[in-house]
Amino acid sequence: MRVLVAGGGISGTVTAMALKLAGHEPVVYEAYPAGGDDIGAFLTLMHNGMDALRAIGADRPVIDSSFAAYGVELVAPTGETVGRTGFDTESLDGPRTLTRATLYRVLQDEAAHRGVPLERGKRLVGAKAGEGGITAEFADGTTATGDVLVGADGLRSVVRRLIDPAADEPRYTGLTVVYGYTRAEGLPPAPGIYRMVRGSRAAFGFTTAPDGATFWFARIPDPERPREEIAAVTPAGWRDFAHAAFDGDPLPCADIIAATGDEVFGGHSYDVPETRVWSTPEMVLTGDAAHAASPAAGQGASMALEDSVVLAQCLRDLPDPPSAFAAYEGLRRERVEKLVKASAGGDVGEERGWVYAHHIDWDAKITA
Repeated sequence: MRVLVAGGGISGTVTAMALKLAGHEPVVYEAYPAGGDDIGAFLTLMHNGMDALRAIGADRPVIDSSFAAYGVELVAPTGETVGRTGFDTESLDGPRTLTRATLYRVLQDEAAHRGVPLERGKRLVGAKAGEGGITAEFADGTTATGDVLVGADGLRSVVRRLIDPAADEPRYTGLTVVYGYTRAEGLPPAPGIYRMVRGSRAAFGFTTAPDGATFWFARIPDPERPREEIAAVTPAGWRDFAHAAFDGDPLPCADIIAATGDEVFGGHSYDVPETRVWSTPEMVLTGDAAHAASPAAGQGASMALEDSVVLAQCLRDLPDPPSAFAAYEGLRRERVEKLVKASAGGDVGEERGWVYAHHIDWDAKITA
């Protein structure tokens, strides 16, 4: 079966690799000429995300391009450490931290190594179903025809709207997230852990990479602003915005921000609490296109990876796309919507086993 995959990011490339392994013929269409959206951010793939990659043998390139995270320390506004949580790294390779740009590159390179075609500069604008399957239409005037179309095209998914023109818009979480990187010396180290700081006005987190670089992020309450205005903010503007949120707090946050050069990136945070319709007989959604979460739980990428592998299993084992899409939604909807709801509330709860312990057995047969 020829599968058109809209989006060459995390979910799109892994969906394509999993589909290839399942015996299908995927082709990935990426809107951007190079890289992708939100490439300035970094992320941590948690146990369940790494497990999904391991299910299709794609974990090693990610491990080789990232560094381990062994736990989290919680820091009060006074600077006192008030809690520690260690990650289980004994049974599986544990969580891995890397930039989003690096993850895109690694996954796209691995997909190419496996013979998955990826066409860049192909921004999807429409799709039409017919007797021969579905034809995707791109902004450059070209088209492509396949048996099904997978919408792995992110938060502002075109495929979501094609499936359901009345689909809700992404919801603003009330937070602007700023990411930064600095190699300045003399900053407090946090090797192998995330120090999560609750300031008087905003939240901050940082970790130290093996090469000594400090990776940091700030989640700052902020009124929603037009997308054009957000896109026009310079690195210096993001640095000043983040610094003002922690100025005067007895914490290292302001010092870390001040020591950062032009490697600062920011943007509003949105989620998609519910997507009423996940599929038609010819189209289906994965990852953020179906269920974007706020960054509080750190699970957006990992849940997308789970989707990718499970969807491929369903298309491998069930007799036709509608049956596969129904089974996929049945396996995924409750879990991801629970995660999105919990993340919107600020956390996934004290007991995170239901999130981290998720395991995918690639050889297990999916039934309707």
